[in-house]
Amino acid sequence: MAGAYRSADATVAARKAVAVVPNNATLIPVTRSLYVGTSGNLTVRMAEDQTNVTFANVQPGVFPVQVDMVFATGTTAADIVALY
Repeated sequence: MAGAYRSADATVAARKAVAVVPNNATLIPVTRSLYVGTSGNLTVRMAEDQTNVTFANVQPGVFPVQVDMVFATGTTAADIVALY
């Protein structure tokens, strides 16, 4: 469903979780959020406008961003799980 992420209610609990291996070429389904298990930088591509951004020093826990890519280059955070 194209654009479904735009109306996703972020207050509703995730219904699916998938481990993410950061990769510079692999698209993933648009996330509801990411879980970060080990702190570090997180370089992602935002779902709406396809811009790349690096979030510095992301702490462990749920990080509320809707993305379609988690890049290996620039990402030092680990134990990342996509929540849907």
